[in-house]
Amino acid sequence: MLKSNVSWSTNVDSYTQGKESAEKAVVDLIQTKVAFLYTSVDCNVGNVLEGAKSVLGTAPIIGCTSSAGIITPDGFISSDNGFTGILALGDPDLTVGVASSPKQEDARKTGQMVAKEAMAKAGRTDSPAYFYMVASPAEEEDYIKGIEDIIGRVPVFGGSSADNTVEGKWSIYTNDKVFSDGVAVAFFYTDKKMANVFTGAYHETINSGIITKIKGKRTLVEIDGEPAVKKYAKWTGKKLKDLEGNNLLVETITAPLGVKDRLGDLIAIRHPMYANEDYSMNIGANLAVNTAVIQMEASVDELINSTGKTLRETNKELGQEAGAYLLVHCGGRRLGIGDRINEVAEQLKKEANGVPFITVFTFGEYGVKDHGANTTGGLMLSFTAFAK
Repeated sequence: MLKSNVSWSTNVDSYTQGKESAEKAVVDLIQTKVAFLYTSVDCNVGNVLEGAKSVLGTAPIIGCTSSAGIITPDGFISSDNGFTGILALGDPDLTVGVASSPKQEDARKTGQMVAKEAMAKAGRTDSPAYFYMVASPAEEEDYIKGIEDIIGRVPVFGGSSADNTVEGKWSIYTNDKVFSDGVAVAFFYTDKKMANVFTGAYHETINSGIITKIKGKRTLVEIDGEPAVKKYAKWTGKKLKDLEGNNLLVETITAPLGVKDRLGDLIAIRHPMYANEDYSMNIGANLAVNTAVIQMEASVDELINSTGKTLRETNKELGQEAGAYLLVHCGGRRLGIGDRINEVAEQLKKEANGVPFITVFTFGEYGVKDHGANTTGGLMLSFTAFAK
């Protein structure tokens, strides 16, 4: 039987935050098989880890900095001292291999390397049942490709590291490493079911076009031969001056872009992050020429209500009693929700119905849908339930 605990601390001292969180997280766990640890860029991350390890010992730790807070059954957790939260899992029938690395020669080869190391850490030579990944917000698709080169197409869940202000201050960490650019994975070997629901929960509008020009992998230059920002302004009725520079990130939270997967079952949200002077826009995930891009919509009310609905859907997908939830929620989405984030916390608490959960706010989310491929998006939810 899977046993889990969630704990948190906002102590003024970073080491004590890690220690206090870990002490509560291991209560009644015979052996901690993995500890998901999320903390703040306002903390000394190294000290948080040392405090946690003083209690957890050699138990595998994996996590990243979360944007502005976390959610637990106690509500939205944040403070001027930062925050630390831990979801710890214990299960005699579970083996978890955790590995991480700063980016090496390239992202794909780094993904291959950490996959091999995670298998070795688990004492296995076969592919896991599923895996958790956290990466820096840049080349997530390539890290996934590298991992799949080694283990094949195994379901992924997780999200990218984040900070409070999109300044690149984020961190990824495992027991012995802290870095800002790279990838970490946890490979799960178990016969018990995991259910993941990956969704943006936005509505399609009638506005769509063909991507006719990109720069690199993540700069959208033209839609239907028109400068991307100008096309977006026509679609939404927004003024160009309101979409300049960093304004684009906030203006598009309730009206982002989306691309459909090859089956049409999933719309992966593409969050416009920054408007360039040539009216191109930087996007938080990869793009491809000659594919359709759709303008999506959701109100703030819908963003809030989608969290409870998505956790209900996750429970339905699991089809049995859950022992823990790991809920990945986009940090940009949280920004759009603003001061109403406690309404999200109440919905999640209600749907979790006493089962331990932790919510991390990320700058990129990962998941899979109905025989599709593992993929990434922004402004999305990746909600995971672990069977008890």
